[in-house]
Amino acid sequence: MPMTNTLIRKRLTIIFLVASAVLIIFMGRLGWIQFVRGEELRIKAEEMRMRDIPVEAKRGTIYDRNGRELVASISVDSVYAMPNLIKDPAGAAGKLAPVLGMDQAKLEKVLTRHSSYEWVKRRIDFQTAEAVRALQLEGIGLVEESKRHYRQEALASHVLGFAGADNQGLAGIEVSYDQLLAGLKGRIVIEHDAAGRPVPNALHKYFPPVQGHDLILTLDETIQYFVERELDNVVQRFNPKLAVIIIMDPKTGEILAMGNRPTFSPTNWQEAPKEVWDRNPAVWYNYEPGSTFKIITAAAALEEGAVRLEDRFHCPGFIKVADRSIRCWKRGGHGSQSFEEVIMNSCNPGFINVGLDLGKDRFYKYIKAFGFGQETNLALPGEASGIVIGEKIATNLNVATMSIGQSIAVTPIQLVTAVAAVANDGMLMKPQLVREVRDAEGEIVKRYEPEEARRVISTETARVLKEQLENVVVNGTGKNAFVEGYRVGGKTGTAQVVGHGGYVSGKYVASFAGFAPAGDPRIAVLVMVAEPQGGVYYGSQVAAPVFQAVARDVLRYLRIPETPGLVKPVQPWETPRETVVITVPKVINYPVSEAGRVLQGAGLKYQTVGEGNIIYGQTPDAGAKVNSGTTVILELQPASGGESGEAVTVPDLTGLSIKEAGNLLEEIGLRLEPAGSGLAVSQQTNPGSKVTRGTVIKVEFRPPGQEPEQSTGVSGDNAVP
Repeated sequence: MPMTNTLIRKRLTIIFLVASAVLIIFMGRLGWIQFVRGEELRIKAEEMRMRDIPVEAKRGTIYDRNGRELVASISVDSVYAMPNLIKDPAGAAGKLAPVLGMDQAKLEKVLTRHSSYEWVKRRIDFQTAEAVRALQLEGIGLVEESKRHYRQEALASHVLGFAGADNQGLAGIEVSYDQLLAGLKGRIVIEHDAAGRPVPNALHKYFPPVQGHDLILTLDETIQYFVERELDNVVQRFNPKLAVIIIMDPKTGEILAMGNRPTFSPTNWQEAPKEVWDRNPAVWYNYEPGSTFKIITAAAALEEGAVRLEDRFHCPGFIKVADRSIRCWKRGGHGSQSFEEVIMNSCNPGFINVGLDLGKDRFYKYIKAFGFGQETNLALPGEASGIVIGEKIATNLNVATMSIGQSIAVTPIQLVTAVAAVANDGMLMKPQLVREVRDAEGEIVKRYEPEEARRVISTETARVLKEQLENVVVNGTGKNAFVEGYRVGGKTGTAQVVGHGGYVSGKYVASFAGFAPAGDPRIAVLVMVAEPQGGVYYGSQVAAPVFQAVARDVLRYLRIPETPGLVKPVQPWETPRETVVITVPKVINYPVSEAGRVLQGAGLKYQTVGEGNIIYGQTPDAGAKVNSGTTVILELQPASGGESGEAVTVPDLTGLSIKEAGNLLEEIGLRLEPAGSGLAVSQQTNPGSKVTRGTVIKVEFRPPGQEPEQSTGVSGDNAVP
């Protein structure tokens, strides 16, 4: 019996200890859940019964330097759906689709998805939003978002860029300063039960978004208007591949205006080809600067004492370097002249002699100092660094051609920055596009002060060079840039376009780089026109007059006092050109617009006789040999005048879009059968072939590829001023 009691007590003790251990484990587990993981589990439970509705932050406003709005965000409504709350998706889609202008079947698919939240349509107008509210559909709601509004449509489009549907910057300043402009997203949190139904008296939380910061740019809206106007005039007159105008304050490096052609509307950027909105030629385009680069050669030589203004040079019309003969733009040469006259006349042999005397080491020192071969780090995406032959492998021939602006590729922003350094007494300023960042209350978050990059030449050298560049405008190749009432300095440039295997025949880049007033420059301006059409391509005739027009209006707008008594150049500069014999192309049965493009591209003029839009006769005939600039008389007849069996000539469709090719063929009674997408690269029926009206022309289209890299080959052809 005592043994039994002892056994019982042992068993009770074991049971008690086991029970105590289990209780301690449970209590420990409870404590772990309650105190250690309590917050984590609370958050998870809350997430399971809460539904988030995102609230986009309002992007910051972008202003010009004078506080004028360039880009703002306006409030709009977006439609969302909670599919798990919609009892009759088909009925809801039937009511909602007509209001939103959507396909009912596609909308029904959205409303039947197994998700708690779906966008239906974003950023709708006020009337549509009111119509959606009036439907009072369960599971369908509206949330306020913001929509980017570009006040002046296409003004400075490449600089400003654009934002996407999700409030993210995609191009230009919008993407460069996206983190500052975007702000922080907010959200609305609504409590639901396990079935996804709203809970009466439920927990609602609103986390407000934080508005993005505002940007104050260095751009001046009025000056930008002047630039856009002149670019439109350039396109209308010369129909170039590209055109760029940049205006900079040389004392601060601030960009006052930057414009490009072709351009696009930031509001409807999807309608423009990608190669237009995705590339800003002002910071991306690499080109040989031609004679505008002689400013750098002269600056380096004068600073190093390699030449004096009174030093004499002889120009016989060419210069022999290594195995190449490089010609002067003036047939027969300039004869004996001082270096001052070499600058004024933009004499190639004179500058080549100076470049060779300067030597490779010293020349490269200034190429680097002026910023060529490296990015300026302007606050825009896609900036190129230019192309400079490596110093170690450069030859005397390379030095010779670089001294006249060949064998080196620059970007427009690099060149205007370098010219601005000369205008700023030799101090190169870092280019700047943003002045200030401000918060929603208008308080300054950050101010960007003008930044001196480095001194490239002395004040005295800069003063002498400015006087010489003023002489270029008054007496030399830059006469067409003269602005009445103001002292202007600058340099023209004409360079051949570089392609695969060397220079492309008949394609040029015309430019003018200058500053004003010459005594105390307030603006530095670059005008660059790539591949102008119509037979005129010299910088003195294409770019210099554009500089004159935009500089005149900017100086008056800035209220810069005029200098009385300035002597106007006796006559405009006309660059002597050689007679070029051209074979007249055949344009019979072409639309007038296409015939004009073909003739102008060949360096000929044209005049129409009669009425209609189709060519049925031309004088001189196709195949005739004529001088460049000859006028071809085109006889017209209406497009509808031909019979269905009449023969017509197939035009060259290369480089046209599907829409452009279709319109062109339709005008002459032919039909298009496209294959692929992008631009026309080949056609089954050869251009110039005769076919009957109504014939189907099969054309292959491909997306436009990358631009060919611009090599730094050397040409023995004319180097023009």
